[in-house]
Amino acid sequence: GSDRTAADLGILLNKKFDVKIDLEKDSSVVSADPRIVKEGLTPEDNLSYNEARLAGMFGMNILDPIAIKEILENGVSLPIIITDMKNPERTTKIERKVDSQNGHPIKIITGKKNCAILRIEDESGDRLLKSLESDKRYSEFVILSPFAKDGIKFSRILFLDGDYVQRNEKYVLGFDALATITYNRGVITLIGDEMWRVQQIVSKTSAKIGESGLNILNIDAQEETSRIIVVVEDSGNNIERAINAIHQERSNIKFV
Repeated sequence: GSDRTAADLGILLNKKFDVKIDLEKDSSVVSADPRIVKEGLTPEDNLSYNEARLAGMFGMNILDPIAIKEILENGVSLPIIITDMKNPERTTKIERKVDSQNGHPIKIITGKKNCAILRIEDESGDRLLKSLESDKRYSEFVILSPFAKDGIKFSRILFLDGDYVQRNEKYVLGFDALATITYNRGVITLIGDEMWRVQQIVSKTSAKIGESGLNILNIDAQEETSRIIVVVEDSGNNIERAINAIHQERSNIKFV
């Protein structure tokens, strides 16, 4: 069955039994997508729900983020074990919260192509987000840092599926005729609940991407969200180059 089915069964059975979910996958969790990074990958023995959810949203084939969302919404704590089918001794344990300072604070570096960014006036953006969640049952978006122009506050919303936005462009712009959508954007995402332990992480990340010859269009770093998002043009192998560049530097990064 699917990840969501396993989560739903776990939520149901948790009322009477001590439940653990074991999902067999092509591999346990490593520090980047093995389809992109071929060398220097390190195993991740433990992830928090939050880290696993973010990794799934931003392109890592770990666990359906909706499954984790359902577990959280039901207020339960179910240990989830990701087992490597080819080597069952390799596992990753996903829990609501993991021990602090457990391993490298940059847990995962991943990326996603075919994204779109919507710039919309604040109040209109709030109405759009409520409608997306309640009417469309759609949640594949991330709220980036807001900005102000001519005294007006604007929201920036990163949609992780540009095709969805194109299909629903009339609906999206119906909330604000002056809103703008930028397509052909790709994102590289650094994930870790304790990335605050890495000094100057944003400047180090941007420098490494610049060295690889890519132009950074935007960086969104918010400590409370456990992720750093780097926006670049989705062209050619830009995303793969950036992920490899940052991951190669990961082993050299010092942290407290």
